[in-house]
Amino acid sequence: MDEPSETGAIRLTTTVCNAFEPGMGLKMQKLYKTIQKASKGYNEALHDVVTGQADAGSVLQKNGPPHAVVLHRVSPKHPTMKPSTRLLTLTVALLPLMASSQDLAGLRSALTMHVSFDKDLNADFSKGDKVSYVKKGKELVAATVNEEVKIAEGEGKFGAALWFPKKGVTRPQFKGAGVVDYNNQSWSTTVAVWLRLDPDKDLEPGYCDPVQIVGDDSKKGFIFLEWSKDETPRFFRYAIRPLFEIWNPTNIQWADIPYDKRPMVQVERERAPFSREAWTHVVFTVENVNDKAAKPAGRLYMNSELKGSIENWDLTFAWDPAQVWMVLGAAYVGYMDDLAVFNRGLSPAEVLQLGGLKNGVRDLHP
Repeated sequence: MDEPSETGAIRLTTTVCNAFEPGMGLKMQKLYKTIQKASKGYNEALHDVVTGQADAGSVLQKNGPPHAVVLHRVSPKHPTMKPSTRLLTLTVALLPLMASSQDLAGLRSALTMHVSFDKDLNADFSKGDKVSYVKKGKELVAATVNEEVKIAEGEGKFGAALWFPKKGVTRPQFKGAGVVDYNNQSWSTTVAVWLRLDPDKDLEPGYCDPVQIVGDDSKKGFIFLEWSKDETPRFFRYAIRPLFEIWNPTNIQWADIPYDKRPMVQVERERAPFSREAWTHVVFTVENVNDKAAKPAGRLYMNSELKGSIENWDLTFAWDPAQVWMVLGAAYVGYMDDLAVFNRGLSPAEVLQLGGLKNGVRDLHP
């Protein structure tokens, strides 16, 4: 791809900024000119990020709030960038600031649950039931650590982490009421979690769903994050399966349906930045399910970067609201941290804010 001119880059920059907030493009142009005059195009706080290596969503934290989130990967083979690329990189790096990253009122009011996994499996904050449960026969009992699910001190993105050392049957789950808060009229939610694993080395054969939202019957609806079972390397997916007759009218196996004909987002391994060494922030939205007046959708973000959307589907569900649960760790092997749920679909700017919180979701507690 040819390097765009600086004029073209400014035009593209304006479009990108305006997508986050009307009028932001003009503000960004003025800010860029100011920075150019003050420091030859670079802000000192961003210099290490812009000239170094940064995966999408990497955060430069100085003096408290995040100063930058970079959505452009700077190749180590090309340590310098042309002016127009610098402009685009700098623009995206400054988007959290332009979107009022220090104003967390919107995220704070939308938060319905936060689980830090610092002490146990229960929620630190919840507008519903804080208790994490597991199935014991036909009964539900409070979840506790065991050989399949542990609290790993000092291994988290923030403090301790939830650790699934091997594939097991222990699946901590939270009641939906007040948390994901499903309803039959118009339902939206966002779930965010940090994951650390190498899926091709750590996961055992078969499907793996680190997070699910389930109801009384999977044919009435089913939402999940998933690693595929047969591909090498594995695909990472986000799926919203509505009523069975909508997504599977011919009644065939999920794996036999062409991936572009399924209500899901599929991310190839090279675009899914999972590893044993670094944390990956996964955020998915559910928007306007069961709403007859608004278009339903679902979006998948990884390290603050939109990976894809589920659109142009009839996302009608028929769950019993009293029997909706969020389930963790179905065949999962790896670390999990800082689980959060919100009562609406977060915007791209809010996903950036969320991934850049210095102390994690704890910063949003009332």
